[in-house]
Amino acid sequence: MDRMPVGILLLILLSLLIYLGIGHRVLDRMRLSDRAALLMIGAMVVGSLIDLPLLPHLSLNVGGTLVPIGLAIYLVVGAGTREEKARALIGALVTGLAVYLLGTYLMRGIKEPAGRYDFLEPLYLFPLVAAAVAYLMGRSRRAAFVAATLGVLLGDLGHYFWVLKSRAPITVNLGGGGVFDATVLSGLLAVLLAELVGEARERLQGGPETEGRPLALLKNLRPPGEEEKDGQE
Repeated sequence: MDRMPVGILLLILLSLLIYLGIGHRVLDRMRLSDRAALLMIGAMVVGSLIDLPLLPHLSLNVGGTLVPIGLAIYLVVGAGTREEKARALIGALVTGLAVYLLGTYLMRGIKEPAGRYDFLEPLYLFPLVAAAVAYLMGRSRRAAFVAATLGVLLGDLGHYFWVLKSRAPITVNLGGGGVFDATVLSGLLAVLLAELVGEARERLQGGPETEGRPLALLKNLRPPGEEEKDGQE
């Protein structure tokens, strides 16, 4: 019996945490309700079973490509400032380049030996690199998630062009297989990194930055219970 993919296991665990009421603060800051988050997770799990043929040597996994892209578009559109939107998109390009170079010229790729070294498992190395680069470029939770997930997918797309150039007898499944796991891991790690570092920075500076941010965004950034406290005063 084949083992369940790491990405699916993580999504199931994440859905349980959301159902139990854990992670409300992160979802609020990403402007996602519990119901919306659970629907996205369900769509990714079901979509991971669906592969659409596109071109010779290229297919597309619905759960690993279309759902993350749709979520990324939603997060970019709902971003607080133009700078955050720009950071998310530029971060995705930089992350994609980092993942592509790492898999093509250094490490052995997820789907075939593309690089020189195999001292670390690409399934775990790619998300670590993607999450770190995405956070450094995106900084906010939304921008980091967008940069990480889209970055991994862009790296996989670059891998397809590498296959065409090298004429390797390989069919690339965008967002499928190990890339699905890497996409899920990258997004979760990027948000976790942004949450930990962002929370520490906000505590040091006495709260989130407010200059130039919309009022609706600032309302979502307020710590839980602060509104009730203001109302009592």
